[in-house]
Amino acid sequence: MPDAPRPLPPTHPPVPLERAAEILTAARGVRALVVGDLMMDEYISGRVDRISPEAPVPVVRVEEESWKVGGAANVAANVRALGSECAVVGLAGHDEGGHRLVDHLADLGATTDGVVRTRSRPTTVKTRVLARHQQVVRFDREEDGDIPEEGVRLVVAEIERLAAECDVLVMEDYNKGLLVPEVVAAVLETARARGIPTVVDPKRLRFFGFAGCTVFKPNVKELADALGEHLAPDDPAWMRATRERLGCEHLLLTLGERGVALATGDGGFLRIPAFARDVYDVSGAGDTVTAVMAVSLAAGASPVEAAILANHAAAIEVGKAGVATVSPDELLQHYRDYHTEERP
Repeated sequence: MPDAPRPLPPTHPPVPLERAAEILTAARGVRALVVGDLMMDEYISGRVDRISPEAPVPVVRVEEESWKVGGAANVAANVRALGSECAVVGLAGHDEGGHRLVDHLADLGATTDGVVRTRSRPTTVKTRVLARHQQVVRFDREEDGDIPEEGVRLVVAEIERLAAECDVLVMEDYNKGLLVPEVVAAVLETARARGIPTVVDPKRLRFFGFAGCTVFKPNVKELADALGEHLAPDDPAWMRATRERLGCEHLLLTLGERGVALATGDGGFLRIPAFARDVYDVSGAGDTVTAVMAVSLAAGASPVEAAILANHAAAIEVGKAGVATVSPDELLQHYRDYHTEERP
């Protein structure tokens, strides 16, 4: 039996269940463009019965192999799970990983003609070997240098073409070389010209290169590494100053088991505690938050409403094994479990 719903803390603003349902219904009409580092995650699972006679390493007898989309492709998967349309711009190699990546995205219903295929670099593939659900080793196949000038030109052309049909633009950075300054500028300028929001999930390399975005969504480690200082996410003044320093309209800081902190462009501040009851696997939770935040904003939600829904979605995702997505029905049920009373 699930635990009894917990009351909302005083710092949590009221968002009626009917309003949450309204936003998720409107999400079905949203068209998102996800730009970023596309990956494939390969899982090789088996059992270990002995140690190799050749070296002191376990011998994994393979029983199952599976593939899932990762990186920016997982953000696209989360967008599609919400019922929204999604186009994808990124790079993939002319290799097995690239073929699988495009096929998996197409199977999800994403628009894949913005994926630029290249022979100059491989598709990023992370292969995890698991024994009894424990990771034994991981192999990464990737090239993480900046994409060449010709690649930049092709990627920018796809952004400009596809953005004309979209309601929100998302940049998902995994430091694999796609989001160079020219590509970031193309996304921000295109969104500004169309009057649509941009949501950024950054990594360390070009952390301060996204000024002008609508929502900047680092996690606590990424922000601490970038600033080189102790964080004070419970301090409204510190959050507002940090938002101004980063040059974003809204700063959404994810805090893991502590929830999220939000500093808005109108000077507002919000701390939302984590809603997860059981944490099974945190993999992919950030991608889920990014997708829900972006889709909700495009569906007409305020930054506060979008952050609350994204925090609920993260709580669902971490309760699942591996990288997973969240459906509108799951999100509404989770919301209902915590909000048993209609609030004014």
